[in-house]
This record gives sequence, structure tokens and C-alpha cells, in this order.
Amino acid sequence: MQIAVASGKGGTGKTIVSTSLALCAPGPVQYLDCDVEEPNGHLFLKPELTTHERFTVIIPEILRDKCTYCGKCRDICRYNAITLFANTIMTFPEMCHSCLGCFRVCPEDAIARGEREIGVLESGMAGDIGFVHGRTRVGEAMGVPLLRAVKKRAIHGEMVDEEKKTLVIIDAPPGTSCPFVAAITDVDYVILVTEPTPFGLHDLKLAAEVVHNFSKPCGVIINRSDLGDDRVEKWCLQENIPLLLKIPFDRKIAEGYARGLSMVESAPELRPVLQDLLASLVRDYRNNLQLGMK
Repeated sequence: MQIAVASGKGGTGKTIVSTSLALCAPGPVQYLDCDVEEPNGHLFLKPELTTHERFTVIIPEILRDKCTYCGKCRDICRYNAITLFANTIMTFPEMCHSCLGCFRVCPEDAIARGEREIGVLESGMAGDIGFVHGRTRVGEAMGVPLLRAVKKRAIHGEMVDEEKKTLVIIDAPPGTSCPFVAAITDVDYVILVTEPTPFGLHDLKLAAEVVHNFSKPCGVIINRSDLGDDRVEKWCLQENIPLLLKIPFDRKIAEGYARGLSMVESAPELRPVLQDLLASLVRDYRNNLQLGMK
């Protein structure tokens, strides 16, 4: 089962919830930090990283001795990564999305495959937890290819033990843009972490709408539940979205967070609560699989 922990906005406690869930898993578990622009799951899980790989994307390099300046590569590029001025052709690697369309339409085979580094992919173990995260290069605007590589490496790579039914916890990027969509694609369940404030409710609605558009089952965890009002709870009831858990504000959790401690390390009484939550989600998932088979 793959569970994505997401939020419509930053600062809701998504990462401390996702890392704590990984620590509470009863069996084999993988933690994927897909917030590649600012990964911080490692601050709480403290993994021993054993692999460190450059991650590159393919970019076009024009072979000017072959180019006839027909403009077909420019015309197919939706991102304006190729521009043609008379007999001068220019490429803008930072704008290229590596769709490879320009390679397909060039009649003279005048485009070579170059590469551009956008970040690094790192993996290892945090105790019994398989850990993978990506870190984009400073100033990089396109993190989705690296995010997909994180998911592919963990879900389809050597760390997965299908016979043991490895549980995958995905820490999704905040917001509702392309990285968020890429993170929840192919997952089995989405946990939306929010806070009981007007901003929290506003962005929760946006995130829930995206999740529903992808027909993903989801539930809500309200963090710092006693510091706001009850509008989030009422909205969840109105929209028939399960309220999975309410976590009240606890100073010891905040202090532990500042020291890089997970929620279950700062507040051990939450461990059985999160274990029960995971068990319930996995049980429902297996029941749904069996119903689907029948």
C-alpha cells in the first residue's frame, strides 16, 4: 500500500506526521521524501545515506552543421525552449521539459542529446525504514522529473520486497501544483494534514478537490486542533471526508520538533494512536482489494 501525506499549504506538520507514521509501521516500510525542493524528512529519521547519484534530464543540443533552420523544433516546443531568428537558433536548457518532441520532428537529425543536472538522488536506511529523497539544485525551477525518480527508485527499485508487502509512506510537496499531482499519482490513499485556521481550510479545500479529481480516497488529520475553530471539522462532515485524527497542540512536540525529534519520540502516547490509524487504513485497503477481486 502506498500512502501519500500531503497538505494544501506548508507549515501544517505534514513531514512530522509522515515520519512518525513511518516509525510506527509494524512491518517493512519505505519513506519517500518527494518534497524535492526542500526535503527535511531526514532531519527526523536521520538515515544513513549509502547512495548519492547525480540526476540529469535530456536537453537538445543543436548540430549547426546539419541544421537547415526549418523551425519545426521551435514550433513543437510548448515551453519556448528553442527559438529561431533567421539563421540563428538558440536553446534555453532551463525551460526544457525533456519531452523529446524536438528530436522526433527534426527532418535532418540535427539535434543531439545533451544532459543537464537538476539535482541529486540519495537513499539509505533509517533503522528498518528504507529511505529515499531527492534534492534539487539551488535555483532549479523544475523538480517534477526528480520527484518521479524518487518514486520510481523506491517503488520499483531493489529496496522493495513484494512478498513482505512493503508499506510506502510518501511525503508529498505542499500546495496543489504539478509536484503535488506527481506525488499522489498511483498512490492508494492520501492523508491531508491541515490546521484549524481560515488559511488551513482554504488550502485544504483546494487539495481535496485535486485528490477527488484523481479519484483517490482521502482522510484528514487536523494538527494543533485546539488552537483554532471547528470549521474544518464541519467541512469534512459536510463533504463526507473522514476525519482520521485530531492532534492537539503540545509544547513538548514543538520543542522536540525544534531538536529534530519525531512526534512519537516527543509524545510516545501518540504511537499506539498512529499504529491504530495505519492498521485501519491497511485493513480497509486489503478489504477493498478483496472486494475488487470478487
